Amino acid sequence: METKALFDERRSVNFFDKDKNIEESQIKEIINLAVLAPSAFNLQPWRILVVKSEEKKKRLFDLANQQEKILEASATLIIIGNKEGYADANPVWDEMLQSVGGNQQMVDGAKQAASFLYGSTDERKLKFAESNAGLLAMSIMIAAKEFGVDTHPMSGIDFDGIHKEFELKDSESVVMTICMGYYDKSKQLYPRRPRRLFEDISTII
Repeated sequence: METKALFDERRSVNFFDKDKNIEESQIKEIINLAVLAPSAFNLQPWRILVVKSEEKKKRLFDLANQQEKILEASATLIIIGNKEGYADANPVWDEMLQSVGGNQQMVDGAKQAASFLYGSTDERKLKFAESNAGLLAMSIMIAAKEFGVDTHPMSGIDFDGIHKEFELKDSESVVMTICMGYYDKSKQLYPRRPRRLFEDISTII
């Protein structure tokens, strides 16, 4: 699908067909395409929980203001940002060392810069995790549409409750959830509401 068509046709679907399942192999394809999203220093400070079992859906349902989408969608992704994704433990640094031909000085310089830019305050850590994971989230929704799969991003959720219920690490932040499945065509979506355009949101300085 052409890029313009992807943006024109992607909608946040409120109603999913419970009888249409997404195979795990297709979810894998979507995510493997979406991870081409950019991230700071290519650190990819993110993780995804794919909530697919009925048991886990019910647990998430109660933490998402009991929105029916959670139960109807074939899967819901919990997008998680890593607030310490700049640290030495990230295996991407080893990959970077190989990519730059073993230039340890270059990698050490990048580590120092990343540590200062993203790890010097709690606010910067959170911004780092959420801004990068947000890029992945949008990439997932566009990639899903390429495969004919519908999505709905959700931030009206109990972030702390999900963090606790799904036993995330202290260094991890729940960024959003994304319902994923196929639009139930027996229901009607609300018309797409107008967007504020360049003249409304942009200032050339």
